[in-house]
Amino acid sequence: MKHVKFITLIVAAAGMAAGGAALAKGFGHHGANMSFEEIDADGSGEISKAEIEAMKEAHYSRADTDADGKLTLAEIQAHAQQRAAERAAHMLERFDKDGDGALSKDELPQPRRAGKMFDRMDADGSGGISKEEFEEARMRHSGKHRHGHGDETEQN
Repeated sequence: MKHVKFITLIVAAAGMAAGGAALAKGFGHHGANMSFEEIDADGSGEISKAEIEAMKEAHYSRADTDADGKLTLAEIQAHAQQRAAERAAHMLERFDKDGDGALSKDELPQPRRAGKMFDRMDADGSGGISKEEFEEARMRHSGKHRHGHGDETEQN
């Protein structure tokens, strides 16, 4: 049960981080799910830099509800909540196999690498993750996602 909670926590944290990153980058309204035709607004058959900039501007404008050219914490939170609600509705629609409007444990999607993360973290194969193994995994994971932000060491 502890493993399920741990994995759930990691998935939730990753989702929040990805959502914040997408908003910060000004990603499109539908993110990676936008079709080529939606981005190619002029129908030229090519996506121009101007179309990408227009898409980012439109996304920013949707989040900037008071149109003051700034995103407040309240606007960012409201936009994130709206997107989370849309994603949750899509998830329910996609995985609710019996159509009862709820997801049972059996209907929840299984991670592609279910259980493998624990096995990778348990480097010595003891069946448990020591503090050292946990810290090593965290350092490996954070190093993959920092993209040139330099070495950041933990201070105790």
